[in-house]
Amino acid sequence: MPEHFSDLSSRAKAALRRRSRGICGFFLALSCVLQLHAAELANLRNGFSLRHEHHEMFGEKTRLYMSVDPAGGYVDVPTADIESFEPAPPDPQNMASQPAKSQDLKSIVSAASEQHQVDADFIASVIKAESANNPRAVSPKGAQGLMQLMPGTASQLGVKNSFDPADNVDGGVRYLRALLLLYNNDMVKALAAYNAGPQRVQQYKGVPPYRETHAYVARVIKDYNRKKLAERKQQSPAKTHGAQDQTQPGNSALAQANSKSTVGSE
Repeated sequence: MPEHFSDLSSRAKAALRRRSRGICGFFLALSCVLQLHAAELANLRNGFSLRHEHHEMFGEKTRLYMSVDPAGGYVDVPTADIESFEPAPPDPQNMASQPAKSQDLKSIVSAASEQHQVDADFIASVIKAESANNPRAVSPKGAQGLMQLMPGTASQLGVKNSFDPADNVDGGVRYLRALLLLYNNDMVKALAAYNAGPQRVQQYKGVPPYRETHAYVARVIKDYNRKKLAERKQQSPAKTHGAQDQTQPGNSALAQANSKSTVGSE
């Protein structure tokens, strides 16, 4: 073999090795980046898991970020309450970043209404005010999903995945029903408690003096009344003056401060 050909072959092999190392390094770096942005599950000691994008530890608390963008919302959890972290499975809701399909959401609301005896229109109005029908919604305070459940509330209600529309609505409606029963079906107090907490309603003996809460209650009731007015217009005069639904009494009545039309008895 000619000497110059041998030298050329050696240089070619060295260049090939360098290129191979470069390619391997690129894919290794890419793999690291993908892992950094992979979603995680925080396994809590109470048996539940919280899905999040990434986390940071600050001593006695751990911050779980709900989106890749730090401004997209986070939840602070006591570090002692977290047993472990693990990679999250593929998110079945990846295609649900847009508002839930109206037909699917209507079916979910209808099922929750029938099971828990809470007016379907009332549930739909709460969901619209809470999340604009977006099952992936996360508030700056960390409330999640269609009915904007805080992780602690969701855990107490047995909701394992707040971003699952059916799971979220079922838990939210159970909580809403409990509030309606607590306040003798007073829609205004139940909504105020859902927004600001029952302790605030008890403290102020009614709707607390928070602008956000007053606006929230008014928004839900306005949308609920709009639904009921539209329903009345679609009814025939005979149905309008005839017997009303016995499962949910006064189902067509407009919401009042002491409404009796929202929740039925079991």
